[in-house]
Amino acid sequence: MGRVGDVTASESSGSVVRRILLGSQLRRLRESRGITREAAGYSIRASESKISRMELGRVSFKARDIEDLLTLYGVTDDSERDSLLGLAREANVAGWWHSYGDVLPGWFQTYIGLEGAASLIRIYEVQFVHGLLQTEAYAHAVVTRGMPDAPRAEIDRRVALRLERQKVLVSERAPHFHAVLDEAALRRPYGDREVMRDQLKHLIEVSEQPNVTLQVMPFSFGGHAGESGAFTMLRFPESDLSDIVYLEQLTSALYLDKREEVAQYERVMERLHHDSPGPEESRDVLRGLLQLT
Repeated sequence: MGRVGDVTASESSGSVVRRILLGSQLRRLRESRGITREAAGYSIRASESKISRMELGRVSFKARDIEDLLTLYGVTDDSERDSLLGLAREANVAGWWHSYGDVLPGWFQTYIGLEGAASLIRIYEVQFVHGLLQTEAYAHAVVTRGMPDAPRAEIDRRVALRLERQKVLVSERAPHFHAVLDEAALRRPYGDREVMRDQLKHLIEVSEQPNVTLQVMPFSFGGHAGESGAFTMLRFPESDLSDIVYLEQLTSALYLDKREEVAQYERVMERLHHDSPGPEESRDVLRGLLQLT
């Protein structure tokens, strides 16, 4: 994926995961000592809400704060302290996407980092083709439709960001990407006829990559398990990090990691995989739609 400054994109994506891992370790240490968030915040001259954000991995870490918290939590072993402080340094690496901060909402920055660090990405999409699978022209049409009053320069920046994200699928440590697209997403036109034809051709080509599995949920199946709408599931190579379900909203997003909630989405995803035609049959569906376009 190239280098951003002196940091590879995979390293900068991994910083988000390290931030979450460090936060979860700090939370476990605090809870094991029976210390409240309020007391922890007081020890580093901060609020209870900042401790909460640190433990959720939503903020960067200051070395002094980590040192003070480890002292409060009774962590005196030098090797353990050095390990956690090293994790904090790695967690503070700026992601490549920070250069798109002018068009990138804060709540989506976390997702991009997680997407880049995942070993398995599973999605269900119903409104349009997923961002990692969009052609440049289709992406331009989607962004323009969603932001009709935005200046051309801003739309171009958003499309460039989307194309940069797509490099994760061909990177050295590319994740497995398993997509289920509802037929509605393929029939709903974005752009003109040529844009849609090129998008369908692109989906056929991408679906043949060894790390990509693409299925189409056809109208003919009728009602199906994806009745709650689009969602994304992320799995990571780090055993300490649980699967995350990402639900995007208009002005924010939800990140679910509670085991019982993730399990419900897991069941829905498995049913979508089971009920949708397989990859080769789904390519036939795409070819049929291409002939009709």
